[in-house]
Amino acid sequence: MALDFTIGFLPLVDACLPILAREHGFAEAEGVALRLVRDMSWATVLDRLLYGHSDAAHMVAPLAIATTLGRGRPPVPLAVPFVLGLNGNAITLRTDLADRVCPAGGLGNPKAVGAALRVVAAERLAAGQPLRFGVVHRYSSHNYMLRYWLAACGIRPDIDVSITTVAPPFCADALEAGEVDGICVGEPWNSVAVEHGAGRIVLATAQIWRRGVEKVLALREPVLNERRDQVEALLRALVAAARHFVDPANAETNAVILARPEYLDGSAALIQRAITDRLLLVRGGQPVHFPDFMFQYREAANFPWVSQAEWLYTQMARWEGTPFSSEEAAKAARVFRPDVYRSALMGGAEPLPGASSKVEGSLAGITAVGTPQGRMMLESNRFFDGVEFDPNDLEGYLARLP
Repeated sequence: MALDFTIGFLPLVDACLPILAREHGFAEAEGVALRLVRDMSWATVLDRLLYGHSDAAHMVAPLAIATTLGRGRPPVPLAVPFVLGLNGNAITLRTDLADRVCPAGGLGNPKAVGAALRVVAAERLAAGQPLRFGVVHRYSSHNYMLRYWLAACGIRPDIDVSITTVAPPFCADALEAGEVDGICVGEPWNSVAVEHGAGRIVLATAQIWRRGVEKVLALREPVLNERRDQVEALLRALVAAARHFVDPANAETNAVILARPEYLDGSAALIQRAITDRLLLVRGGQPVHFPDFMFQYREAANFPWVSQAEWLYTQMARWEGTPFSSEEAAKAARVFRPDVYRSALMGGAEPLPGASSKVEGSLAGITAVGTPQGRMMLESNRFFDGVEFDPNDLEGYLARLP
């Protein structure tokens, strides 16, 4: 008898793994019956999870930590045993603004675009009309990636520019209506903005932090504890879906599935571009290939590194202006559960890192690391400004940031 799991999700390409686990029978093969519930905002995805209307959720990673720490509401401990994807977001600016800060013809250089944007931001601030950026949630990697980039380029978020929240399905509309000057959102919503002529993609977030953590599978901690064997079966199904998803031979089929009304309800052509790491930067142009724009597999991409949770906590403290708390940092670190991931996949062919934490931003090229299954190759995980994040020195890291 199949074990039922209800998973809430938003209509984004990186909701692909639970969708494909259901559609291709990977979940069924593990004895899991998936029911997928589409929502329109991260707030409703979270509410559904907290009130027990769903068993698990496709979720922006920082929101799982914020919920555990009680940011904005009473604390509820969440657990993240699986990362659904790394990167996959982009920064899209109004066309006139993009033309000022980024030469046409390709993705910009983060430092050069940031330097040009700093000039425009100063002009707009002096005129009493500060630049406005839309991100998908206060507690999202989009928000932290955007802020990290701006601050490293000398632009002070909340002082020189304003940042507001716009649910992903409405980001392109907000840009087109002139309510924001730029958006940081996942696909297909950057591409929708481009197709509407509302903006131009200038950066991929993978240019800000290569291999940055993005969406995760989140559960209430008691659900994980009560249904541990079933959760582990689900993780194995998601790994099988990830392996299938990254095979180029499956891209067209998977794009058609994801485009269906009950999932993304969008263009299969736009979705297939994202799946195959091709971005149409400007309407009427030719797609540009950016390798690993979306990253759903390889290099233990689905492994919940504790150091990624700790980096997210440092950004939360940084941008909320709250003092660093070693107690909160420890709670944040415990949200990511590499022990569950290992338990689910032990004895199989999937590489399992021997460590649960690593120095983020330390790899400039291909590096071989040992695993119980042999050697695994890790590629660059650099931050664009060259700063490294040592999880053994969170306070020191925070003190060095602008």
